[in-house]
Amino acid sequence: MASSSKLALIAIAMLFAFSLKHCQASLTPNYYDYTCPQAIPIIRSAIRIAIAKERRMAASLIRLHFHDCFVQGCDGSVLLKDTPWFTGEQTALQNNNSIRGMEVIDAAKWAVEAVCPKIVSCADIVALAAKDSSEYVNGPTWTVKLGRRDSTTANKDLAAADLPFGGDNLDVLIAKFARKELNAKEMVALSGAHTIGQAQCVTFRGRIYNETNIDPGFALHRRRNCPPSNNAEITNLAPLDPVTPNSLDNKYYKNLMQRRGLLHSDQVLFNGGETDGMVASYSRDPSSFYADFATAMVKMGDIDPLTGSSGQIRKICSAIN
Repeated sequence: MASSSKLALIAIAMLFAFSLKHCQASLTPNYYDYTCPQAIPIIRSAIRIAIAKERRMAASLIRLHFHDCFVQGCDGSVLLKDTPWFTGEQTALQNNNSIRGMEVIDAAKWAVEAVCPKIVSCADIVALAAKDSSEYVNGPTWTVKLGRRDSTTANKDLAAADLPFGGDNLDVLIAKFARKELNAKEMVALSGAHTIGQAQCVTFRGRIYNETNIDPGFALHRRRNCPPSNNAEITNLAPLDPVTPNSLDNKYYKNLMQRRGLLHSDQVLFNGGETDGMVASYSRDPSSFYADFATAMVKMGDIDPLTGSSGQIRKICSAIN
């Protein structure tokens, strides 16, 4: 009898430990309700101030969240500068000289730290900044789940392997998203973020000079600011969506159907492959795009977060404590 009671107690203890671990591993929208209720409005204010100064920043902050989550999960690793112990992600080819918005996250972090020190993670600020950015440029909103902690390392090689390239073909893109448990439809919805922002000449030069699945007038127009071989102009910018470059809407998909995708990785979404129907659907139904984009952003924010006692709450987002 005593033995049975002991086994029962052990079973209860194991169940409690499992439940506690499961609870700690879960993100929740009300994570800061009691520890720092001012966090969300403080962060929103900092993001809105930054985008008011430079509208393009909205696209940069959404992209920053994407590039964070695809490498090691949504852990703020993209914000870390190089150290003697690791090379950070900012110099990976997909990020080098193009990843932006870190100073905006720093400003939001400093504002929160002044009120609630050592409570709000940089990873959560990046996630909130993406949602706030979408709202500011007339895009959809969503409820951000919180409780991520910050990583103590970053990985340039992993960034190079996992982040999509502007020259990726459809099968490669689908495989990269699948590794993050995002399906083809979610990939197409998330790609709609390219309805805002700009790209450097170097990322689309090959498309406008060498590819045939492109509107000739569109290609000619883009060549004017992106010469075929002048390295001094490889950083010249062009809008990813020339129609409404400052509004998060469904014009991106309409552009693809007219063969006016700026990047190769944009146009492959509508080029005779399995995602053609998805692009056509979003081009006709903006409400469907908004709903699916918001849902996919929430799912992306769930990629391998650090929770509980894992990681740390960085005081400075660019450096470990």
